[in-house]
Amino acid sequence: MKFQLDEPQGGNSISRHDTQGVWVNGEPHTASLLVPWKGEVVAWRPSRFEELEPAHFEAIKLLKPELVVFGSGAKLRFPNPALWRGLVEARIGFEVMDIAAACRTYNVLASEGRNVLAALLIER
Repeated sequence: MKFQLDEPQGGNSISRHDTQGVWVNGEPHTASLLVPWKGEVVAWRPSRFEELEPAHFEAIKLLKPELVVFGSGAKLRFPNPALWRGLVEARIGFEVMDIAAACRTYNVLASEGRNVLAALLIER
């Protein structure tokens, strides 16, 4: 029997998170960010939950994921559905979780080769 390491299907993985930020591919990020399963990690403008607006979610739509896992910060908070209506209209799935659950869920879906994007709100 031959054993081989499984290679992740995507290029990005979240290796750590705490109150200061998240580590993607071993690199620390201390501000809100968008983590696609493949490609470049992108800075995301909102720095507080109260600052969220439709334009922030339109930026996500441009990356064309099939599913968005929104990490709302240290605690679970649901943004107004009007903010992310454009994602639904574009037939992009949208799930809300606290940041710890979002990081775990993202890694599982990315390892399955799903076109997932983590939108992580890191409040400053």
